[in-house]
Amino acid sequence: MSTRRWNPAEVAPPLGRYSHLAEVPPGHRLVFVAGQLGIRPDGELAGADAETQARQIFVNVEAVLAAAGAGPGHLVKLQTFVAGTDHLAGYRAAQADAFARWFPDGDFPAQSLLVVAALAGPDYAAEVEAVAAVPGQDPPG
Repeated sequence: MSTRRWNPAEVAPPLGRYSHLAEVPPGHRLVFVAGQLGIRPDGELAGADAETQARQIFVNVEAVLAAAGAGPGHLVKLQTFVAGTDHLAGYRAAQADAFARWFPDGDFPAQSLLVVAALAGPDYAAEVEAVAAVPGQDPPG
């Protein structure tokens, strides 16, 4: 049995790429991904704009999940922070591309998007944290 994601008829349809509910089946372990920024593996910011940073964020989320023996299909919840409404369009463009690859069937995880005044540094445009449900009880390695 895989993670079940759905949108109950008793609430309005989602306003974006997410599901209202995600249920983790028995026999899965939860993996929590800390907030990922648009920072490349060399420690440098991927770019000044939100779209470039968000593209790197999704690369980072995928890499962190892989280290836990998981992939984007295991995601059950994302929480996104965008530093000001000026960065929403860029973030959403990058998210649309990542989600088209990750969830081609439109079976999206639950998600929250928060617009905040600032993140941990003045150059950061977005941050994404995640929760994944991975089959099995023992972590890799």
